Amino acid sequence: MAIDLFLYAHELIRLVESRVPFVTVTITAIRGSVPQIVGAKGIVTETGIVAGTVGGGKIESTAVARAQSLLREDSPTRCELVTWNLQTEIGMTCGGEVQLLFEVRRHDEWPIVVFGAGHVSQSLVPLLLTLSCRVTCIDSRADWLARLPNHHRLVKVCTDDLASQVNGQAEDAFFVLMSQGHASDLPVLAEILQTRTAPFVGVIGSAQKAAILKRNLQEWGIDEPRLSSFRCPLGLPFGNNTPAEISISVAAQLLEQRDRWSPTAG
Repeated sequence: MAIDLFLYAHELIRLVESRVPFVTVTITAIRGSVPQIVGAKGIVTETGIVAGTVGGGKIESTAVARAQSLLREDSPTRCELVTWNLQTEIGMTCGGEVQLLFEVRRHDEWPIVVFGAGHVSQSLVPLLLTLSCRVTCIDSRADWLARLPNHHRLVKVCTDDLASQVNGQAEDAFFVLMSQGHASDLPVLAEILQTRTAPFVGVIGSAQKAAILKRNLQEWGIDEPRLSSFRCPLGLPFGNNTPAEISISVAAQLLEQRDRWSPTAG
């Protein structure tokens, strides 16, 4: 029974774009009498099998149950390879064995929100997209956003009200502020500090800029613990001041902070 690759691919794209967790199940080896062929695939969500098939009947219901169990597990496990005897383990009259590969896709990529699409972002965003993360880049300049690559893990937002975009970002989002300057970074930073406790908030700039930001934030009534919760200057202290080397230092700091915040990440 051959898989309809068009329908399978269409469903895969739909689930990825809608960020629905799923498991792909693939038959990787068979022995003896089995109801499907090597390479047969199925896609399983919490509601059941939504595309493809790995044989129907008891083998498929067992595979679906295992896939749904993997989705429910709070584990970094992404893949599982099992071999089942269809008679002794599945309860089928067939005397064969089947090997199945389960691949879990939970859509739990690390969320990073970058305010500003300028020169450093033009280097930083493509670098971040090589990692297992989901990037949102926000700027008022459509032409600068258009220079960034089109990627399924990059969301580009063009708006004049940057601070309004803080609401609605993931609770575990890391924030990187590198917009057009102090005047545009300040309201975004204030909104973040006033409305959430983010794992990481960094602002590009100098120690002098950090002091001015803190003074302005104090005038807005933001208390000392929150004033101490953001990083400025942004990035680890190495490299020069070119956009490429700044972006590497920023990415390195983000990875460092991610691993301190979530030891199982990556």
